[in-house]
Amino acid sequence: MRPTARHRIWFCGFLVALLGLTWIVYHPGLRGVFLFDDFANLPNLGAFGPVHNMAIFWRYVTSGTADPTGRPLALLSFLIDGNDWPADPYPFKRTSVLFHLLNGVLLCVLLLKLGRAFDKSERQTEMAALIGAALWLLHPLFVSTTLYVVQREAMLPTLFIIVGLIGYCSGRDLAIRGRARGPVIAAVSIGSCTLLAVLSKANGALLPLLAWLVDSVVLTPVRPLAGSPSERSFATVRKMLLVVPSMLLLAFFGKIAYSGFVYGLPDIRPWTLGERLLTEARVLIDYLWLLWSPRPYTTGLFNDGVAASTGLLSPPSTLVCMLLIAGLLTTAWIVRRGHPATALAILFFFTGQLMESTVVPLELYYEHRNYAPALLMFWPIALWLSAEGVVAKPGTTSGVHRVSPTIRRLLALALIGGLAVMTWLGADLWGNTAQQALVWALKNPDSPRAQAYAAQIEVSRGQTVAAIARLERALASSPDDLQLSLNLIGAKCRAGSLESIDIERAERGLRNAPNSGRLGYDWFDRALAMAEDGTCPGLTLATLEKMLTTASENRRTEKIAGRRQDRLHLLGRIALRRGDPERALELFDAALDADTRPDPALEQAGLLGTAGYPELAERHLTHFTSEWQPPSGPGLSMQSFHAWLLWKQGYWKDELAHMRGVLAREIAARKKDGETAPKPSGRPAD
Repeated sequence: MRPTARHRIWFCGFLVALLGLTWIVYHPGLRGVFLFDDFANLPNLGAFGPVHNMAIFWRYVTSGTADPTGRPLALLSFLIDGNDWPADPYPFKRTSVLFHLLNGVLLCVLLLKLGRAFDKSERQTEMAALIGAALWLLHPLFVSTTLYVVQREAMLPTLFIIVGLIGYCSGRDLAIRGRARGPVIAAVSIGSCTLLAVLSKANGALLPLLAWLVDSVVLTPVRPLAGSPSERSFATVRKMLLVVPSMLLLAFFGKIAYSGFVYGLPDIRPWTLGERLLTEARVLIDYLWLLWSPRPYTTGLFNDGVAASTGLLSPPSTLVCMLLIAGLLTTAWIVRRGHPATALAILFFFTGQLMESTVVPLELYYEHRNYAPALLMFWPIALWLSAEGVVAKPGTTSGVHRVSPTIRRLLALALIGGLAVMTWLGADLWGNTAQQALVWALKNPDSPRAQAYAAQIEVSRGQTVAAIARLERALASSPDDLQLSLNLIGAKCRAGSLESIDIERAERGLRNAPNSGRLGYDWFDRALAMAEDGTCPGLTLATLEKMLTTASENRRTEKIAGRRQDRLHLLGRIALRRGDPERALELFDAALDADTRPDPALEQAGLLGTAGYPELAERHLTHFTSEWQPPSGPGLSMQSFHAWLLWKQGYWKDELAHMRGVLAREIAARKKDGETAPKPSGRPAD
């Protein structure tokens, strides 16, 4: 039955009210700040100056380093909110909430499309779509996706996945009705949306597999394709754009699994692939528990405290969770004919987790990984809540165990209202940085990251004694954690109570910790200034040099070119501050050899020149040009394309020419003044 005008008004009114409610409950979180990975991605907005011309635009959108694609559409979306760095977080968070609302509208449309495949009234179909979208839109688990700006990278592929599924369903419906454009719409929808989703994040590649699942579980059993020309064309589209890409994707996962089991995982991962797969069984069940037993406050962004499973019974919950997953998948297969919506919700969730929760060696646990997989999670209960008339308990014909429509409507309102309250509480926490840090530390007692972050907040509020106590407690259970030991030094410097044992703890972390990214470099960058200024008794240039020398004993980080370069670069800066420019040049050259790129060469030459050694800076640039080979082509990854683009635009050529011009003028001025040896011009600027 086609919807009447009254139905459309009713439907649109409730949808607008739902969007308004969602905006209201998320609004307290808009006053929050940038966090963690935001600072690893958003500063690219100003890396080449404000994005105000096409040359800088292309440098920015190709600057991503995550995935082979670099996620350029996610980077592009940040230009909605700012074109330079630093920036105000409010517009970024506001846009993310608007994207969440858009995804909710699109999900509602998708549920309408899927619901109309069943023999139900239009009113029930519309109500089920609204309730299903509302339960997803207002679920508190997605606060940490929506208000964490960098997770635009999770929201955008979800948007394109939903649009692709809507287009596929529409095309299939048209093909069944004999319209020749049906297969074309389906093909364009799947092809273009898969590409756009992948350019936002790699898990967008799951769209063909998800569409194949939707077709097989819901659409084909209800309305199978017949033999008309349009339906035959559609069958060909399904095979080429759903089945073939899905098989290739599964083969890709198989290749990663083979490599992981045979050759092992990167050294930065403290677990094996087998241990990861065992652990992910526990993680997936925990995700489902969070989805079906929502709460306003979760562990948030800190999940490094998740212990890897080392066997089926280590811990025992591993086997239990694996059996639960097997039971859920078996149940979905058994009930797929009688209860296709339930089967689809289960299978869609586990399929949506394939990229991030199986063989790809990512970190073990993140809440945002549920954003797309949970799209259809609440649709089955929405269908039940929206059922018209009296529904008897399955397997009975009597009037016992019946639930009236009024009770179901009230239950739906209670669920929506309860989720709204919890999401409001969660969003309010995201708007209060200090309280957020303390709650996350309470929720994650075994997470070094959570404890270190809470300690940083305590130090910033003048609660140094509390911060030191927190860090020492955490170090007692995680003695090798570098973040804890470095933050403890900072806190004790603030309190004026730094001891040799604190340095020894940090040396242990530097020697044993797995790769911690730029954490160590950023800390040493600040510590160098404190050591030279003498603002922290006990933290000297000699102390920092010894710590960095100890870091060279860490076999994991020394295998990573970037971390090795960071260490040598810092040692070079220490030598420069000590007045040993030749040693600094030697270390800078070694740092460049570890990872030969123009940007560290220019930075290090600038340090030498600013310190009053332009001849040594010129020698460093000569060493660079003798070792560096400019890119000959764009390559297959976004990182290689970005490097080629900068060279093609003449960016590095201009930067090198400018640096050499400055150095040449300084050298000429020295010769004119009759100087025969380099003369320092003072402390170098960092």
